[in-house]
Amino acid sequence: MDIRAEKMGLDPEKLRQFLARQYEAGAEAPPESQTAGPTVTGTPGSLREGLEFDLKPEELISYLDQYVIGQPEAKAILATKFCTHFNRLRLPADDEEELVGNIKNNVLMIGPTGVGKTYLIKLIARRLGVPFVKADATKFSETGYVGGDVEDLVRELVREAGGEIGRAQYGIIYIDEIDKIAASRNSFGPDVSRSGVQRNLLKLMEETEVDLRSPHDIASQMESVMQMQRTGKAERRKVNTRHILFVVSGAFAGLDEIIGRRLNRGQMGFHSPGQAASPAAAEQLAAQVRAEDLIEYGFESEFIGRLPVVAVLDELGWSELLQILRNPKSSVILAKKRDFRAYGIDLQFSDEALQLLARRAADERTGARALVSVIEKVLLHFERKLPSVDISSLTVTAAVVEDPAGSLQELLFHHSLRHFSQNFAESHGIQLHFPPEALEELRRLALARGLSPEDLCRELLADYGHGLRLIEQREFTVGPGVLLRPQETLNELIKEFYSRRR
Repeated sequence: MDIRAEKMGLDPEKLRQFLARQYEAGAEAPPESQTAGPTVTGTPGSLREGLEFDLKPEELISYLDQYVIGQPEAKAILATKFCTHFNRLRLPADDEEELVGNIKNNVLMIGPTGVGKTYLIKLIARRLGVPFVKADATKFSETGYVGGDVEDLVRELVREAGGEIGRAQYGIIYIDEIDKIAASRNSFGPDVSRSGVQRNLLKLMEETEVDLRSPHDIASQMESVMQMQRTGKAERRKVNTRHILFVVSGAFAGLDEIIGRRLNRGQMGFHSPGQAASPAAAEQLAAQVRAEDLIEYGFESEFIGRLPVVAVLDELGWSELLQILRNPKSSVILAKKRDFRAYGIDLQFSDEALQLLARRAADERTGARALVSVIEKVLLHFERKLPSVDISSLTVTAAVVEDPAGSLQELLFHHSLRHFSQNFAESHGIQLHFPPEALEELRRLALARGLSPEDLCRELLADYGHGLRLIEQREFTVGPGVLLRPQETLNELIKEFYSRRR
């Protein structure tokens, strides 16, 4: 046990003490020569008999259309290849014996930020009912360098499958920002770390077996030692990646220039050499991407060979962003409504407001992510202030979008005044009215004295409940003069009333 503990970076004596506390006193790990336990591997076909997948590509496209605006070509490609992959698993296991090698429909997605790459794959995984894991390529590095181990993705997939290896072997692993591990085209010599990550992904993307116990995980190694202590052997659990689908994506800045040079179209309407292409021109070029372009970009040819399916997503314009906001299943709007509903506030948006928000988001050029940003800028202070007052609903209009601060102040002003008027009517049975000129004066006085309209009116009109009943008023209009000379005005009203009674 001492040798194993030292390899794990642990103090042998402390390990003995730990095992003794966990089990009986004086516990010892079994000797190194003791026979290892069996290897448990989820065989690639173990779920075939229970697999009930019969979704057709058109059905999956219809499902995606409910949530994702635009991107018809990308949705068609993804739906078709994913459905084919899983429907093919329903075939008898011996049907594959005639195949030489295993060609999976691993996918490369190319598109700018915020166009729905991650959202599409999440939706597909949810509709298929398979485990899903997402990671950024930048968190990994070649073994021996600082960074994560690519095999951790498979282990995470097992965790997402509730520990069921069989389910995990039919899951989806999605790696974003894959363009960040392309070897630098401007450096001299090999870009060892980035190329190393590509090579490490190769075996996962085709077929290999991954040990669930990471050699770099102290906790899993401790668990192995304790299992050997209990049973005299350690069980090895492995995951086969034969049927795990891999989807990688990235923005691929500068790829359009490589494609343009290959097509020799620098002078044919796309862009001149050294000049940035317009978004539309870049999309046209990206749609014509070939393996050679990606290799020139900095990827290993073997890596690109593991990605036979390529889907290019278009940048979202303001009309597409508006459709996203209008969509009744829009996660952007539904999430914001949920934020306000947590405080008991019903949030609604006018169509004019949605149009303004979509145009502002389009100006930011970050796709659907910009929708969240522009809505937060408009509603942040409403979300902070309204829970402290008893406002139960808010409609976001064009005026609110154009002037959030002013609209919030106006909303709070009228709410405060309405609250005073309601209490006044309930207490005295008298309905108060405030004409526009009185509202302006009330704003000025409230600002000058640092009071809310309700507190100011309660102070200025303190005697009006009793006084107006004396003169038998059931409705009363509060003019500017009342606010400037409240007591004098009330006295004059009472005198005038009784002078007419004589």
